[in-house]
Amino acid sequence: MVSGVHGYVPDFVMDNKEWAKYVDTNDEWIVSRTGIKERRFLKGEDQGSSVMGIEAVKGLLEKTNTAPEEVDLVLCCTVTPDMFFPATANIIANGVGAKNAFGFDLNAACSGFLYGLVTGSQFIETGKYKKVVVVGADKMSSIIDYNNRSTCVLFGDGAAAVMLEPTEEAVGVIDSELQADGVGEPYLHMKAGGSRRPSTHETIDANEHTIHQEGSTVFKFAVTKMADVSAEIVERNQLAPEEISYLVPHQANLRIIDATRRRVGLPVEKVMMNIDRYGNTTNATIPLCLWDYEKKLKKGDNLILAAFGGGFTWGSVYLKWGYDSK
Repeated sequence: MVSGVHGYVPDFVMDNKEWAKYVDTNDEWIVSRTGIKERRFLKGEDQGSSVMGIEAVKGLLEKTNTAPEEVDLVLCCTVTPDMFFPATANIIANGVGAKNAFGFDLNAACSGFLYGLVTGSQFIETGKYKKVVVVGADKMSSIIDYNNRSTCVLFGDGAAAVMLEPTEEAVGVIDSELQADGVGEPYLHMKAGGSRRPSTHETIDANEHTIHQEGSTVFKFAVTKMADVSAEIVERNQLAPEEISYLVPHQANLRIIDATRRRVGLPVEKVMMNIDRYGNTTNATIPLCLWDYEKKLKKGDNLILAAFGGGFTWGSVYLKWGYDSK
């Protein structure tokens, strides 16, 4: 079950008016198309995703009264690791003093946290592991093209983490559906920096180390897949709209969120949203929503989590909330 959640966002606020100084855009244009009003950027030298992940996990351990040495596994879901190796999960574990934990990174683009939540739950279900920390952390400001107005305004930086623990009660991950289709590679990717196109002067000059997105194609896939898989989870578990406390969607675009909401048959007030304040923090969006709404949640609440990401990846999780927030 999820026994705790905690988040962290940087102090620096990049609002839409600030973006207008860099690219030909304005607040009305951005808000009408995305729902985003501002986002947070992590500033400073040698500041990677682990910096935010460490702060999120420190808060999580304090909130759940967990000693760092008790943690068995740290799983970090990210597309912006501090470096290729070691894993950002291991940097986070070291930063919080989780000396007895093993760790690894998981990359499934914006669906990564859902993949990580299911993976972490399965480690708990083996009976061998008692405390698993799943972190979603991304410094998207490190890979955006500051001259591309169609993508640069979408993303922000942030991190959030959940604690997973065993329970005999009927709470936790009840059901999930995770899917992927490599046909999406050309439409949403970062061209250079991997083994196919290692970093060179040429790749840097060609601006190939930033996000490439063909927005209309990604939008069409996202609207269909994210809504379909959410509806599948709801129907499979015979959940009526009134039995669902919240839809917790990936915060990529207000129109995609709304399409998913309508497909599941929920009113706006049953949808967790913070896209206006944080933008798309990729792996951090869903756990940041859980953190923001934590005080509204009660033990046994039915939550439908949904995401779509590059690759393409997508999925939905039926999560029954594990505790009453204080």
